[in-house]
Amino acid sequence: MVPGILGKKLGMTQIFDGEGKKTPITLLEVGPCTVQAVRTEAKDGYCAVQLGYDDTKEKRVKKPQRAYLKAKSLPAKKMVREIRCTEDPGVEIGSEITNSMIQVGDYLDITGVSKGKGFQGGVKRHGWAGGNASHGGKSTLRAPGSIGQSSYPSRVFKGMGMPGHMGNQKVTTQNIEVIDVDLENHTVAVKGSVPGSKGTYLMIRYALKKPLAERVAIEEPEVEKDLAPEEAAERKEEAVAPVEAIEKVEEVDVSAEEKDK
Repeated sequence: MVPGILGKKLGMTQIFDGEGKKTPITLLEVGPCTVQAVRTEAKDGYCAVQLGYDDTKEKRVKKPQRAYLKAKSLPAKKMVREIRCTEDPGVEIGSEITNSMIQVGDYLDITGVSKGKGFQGGVKRHGWAGGNASHGGKSTLRAPGSIGQSSYPSRVFKGMGMPGHMGNQKVTTQNIEVIDVDLENHTVAVKGSVPGSKGTYLMIRYALKKPLAERVAIEEPEVEKDLAPEEAAERKEEAVAPVEAIEKVEEVDVSAEEKDK
């Protein structure tokens, strides 16, 4: 089983339950992802699956990767990530992973790049309380103050919180609950916020600290454009046949009523 998938943040909104309680949610586009490579314990020394998400032009892929994709007859993808597995994932190169692997009640660990805030002071960056607002401290309300010692150890400790660049870092938000799954539109609604702004690419994995919800058999919607012409014609005939049968029944009923009159 593949323990994760790739996706994109679409934005945030809110929903209301029957009692009028508001819940903030984030809407994610999850998959479909193409399996580009499979790592096994016997061959590579570890188990993993390499997924590609979001189509792009071939010329935007580096030449070595382009040659590999051409040899495997795979489409070029914008986002390519490798997800570790505890055992053989049991998938083949070229197969497709969709959001059907996620169900309502699951918990997810979502990794993405947080919003960049630029250069910020310590109050915003580290949550400092600030200085005294009285006793002559009006000019040092948000200043760092003392950061070291005098004679010993006569240096600033490594890792001291200081003003500096904030955000634009790889962040993982854990234990995010799944509220809804839309198989047709490849979307998943989760409770709360996830890293990044709209359009941020995300790595979505099953939560390490939470068990999976009880799995329920789900039938994925079939895409008509992927059907062969002969199969599509058969589907059309099957859909038209019941309608014709109903029309014939109505005609028989009408003629019977006319005879009674």
